[in-house]
Amino acid sequence: MQAKTSTYSPTDPDFRTSFVREPGALRHNPALVLNADYRPLSYYPLSLWPWQEAVKAVWLDRVQIVAEYDDYVHSPSTAIRIPSVVVLRDYVKPQKRVAFTRFNLFLRDEFSCQYCGAKGDLTFDHVVPRAKGGVTSWENVVAACSKCNLRKGSKSLRQSGLALRRAPRQPGAEELRNRGRKFPPNHLHESWLDFLYWDCELEA
Repeated sequence: MQAKTSTYSPTDPDFRTSFVREPGALRHNPALVLNADYRPLSYYPLSLWPWQEAVKAVWLDRVQIVAEYDDYVHSPSTAIRIPSVVVLRDYVKPQKRVAFTRFNLFLRDEFSCQYCGAKGDLTFDHVVPRAKGGVTSWENVVAACSKCNLRKGSKSLRQSGLALRRAPRQPGAEELRNRGRKFPPNHLHESWLDFLYWDCELEA
């Protein structure tokens, strides 16, 4: 098996998000990637690598294998069980600043309309309309369904008859990461479960 330079390095600025760029590659035997503290780099999207990247990272001694699939990958002289959970040898410091993006805004609001609670068909709304001096910020923008957004328009909350379920605010990085734990992917391999929820209180 010939070792190649990995495209995923802990020093790469795009390291935290590069694993979601090719979702098609994650359909078969993806590896859950844990930081050196044994916590996932990200819960939503879940930090997964295609098996090819996990094997390369093992070959380059950048990760330690914690759990494996029953499947093997073969070279002319070597057979290696495909990793299902790997942990980075070097700790990647989590980002403290939360970028003000559409995705992070929806994640903060748990992908639900902040006026009626509906999920799906979401857009965003300025609580204080821009026409009345409202700014585009964490404290003034919320997720809203199309129906509520249309009803509110450029009106104030009082004029529209709508009420916020909770006041919008800037989330902390750890808060947003934990919020992502409420949205597990459709597929969770059994070898991942202890690492995804290891800090939850166990049921009696």
